[in-house]
Amino acid sequence: PCFAHSAYLINLGSPDPGTATRSEQALRVELERAESLGLAFLVLHPGARKESGEEECLQRIAAAASRALKATAGAKVQLLYETAAGQGTCVGHRFEQLATLLTLTTPAARVGICFDTCHVFAAGYDLGTKDGYAQVMAEFDRLVGLDRIQAFHLNDSKKPLGSHVDRHEHIGQGAIGLTAFRCLMNDARLRRVPMVLETDKDDDCAEDVMNLKVLRRLVANPQATAKSS
Repeated sequence: PCFAHSAYLINLGSPDPGTATRSEQALRVELERAESLGLAFLVLHPGARKESGEEECLQRIAAAASRALKATAGAKVQLLYETAAGQGTCVGHRFEQLATLLTLTTPAARVGICFDTCHVFAAGYDLGTKDGYAQVMAEFDRLVGLDRIQAFHLNDSKKPLGSHVDRHEHIGQGAIGLTAFRCLMNDARLRRVPMVLETDKDDDCAEDVMNLKVLRRLVANPQATAKSS
């Protein structure tokens, strides 16, 4: 399936009424466009609470998202909350927060999660070892549900574990390392979930080709390294 990312300026969690209204209107328009294009999903950064509290921010996000989904009733496109890095006052970096958003947003059939590997690592979930990957996924499954993951953004991280800084790196060249991606690419539970690269790109897509080769080697040869042939 094909899917798109919503505008970064959308902030459904804003306590400012003007910003919140404009954000909700923009989301509705983007859902309509995504449906017109026949896209399966629209990925959304949950938002930032600014000076407000976490709980009320989550409630604002879910309420606004629900209204936007209601306004596009009959559409098939799903809204995916993207896992956040926890930078600044952004919410959605803790699995508990994502679970709350999914619980409060209706209809449930049109909402899910986009799992960004860099963001999850930056938020403090250590995917970098085999045991760490297993523990993180077990916690996500317990709190949110692996079945709610509808898409992956595959990125290594330029910054260390728990940095709360969103800086993407090429696969196997960052702080996460290859082990997490080896585990993910060979996780039978997630085999049918679409995955896209969000790594740096050049004009000829050579870096995308490089990253895809690394990921494919991890599937064909789970013991492969980034430079192995």
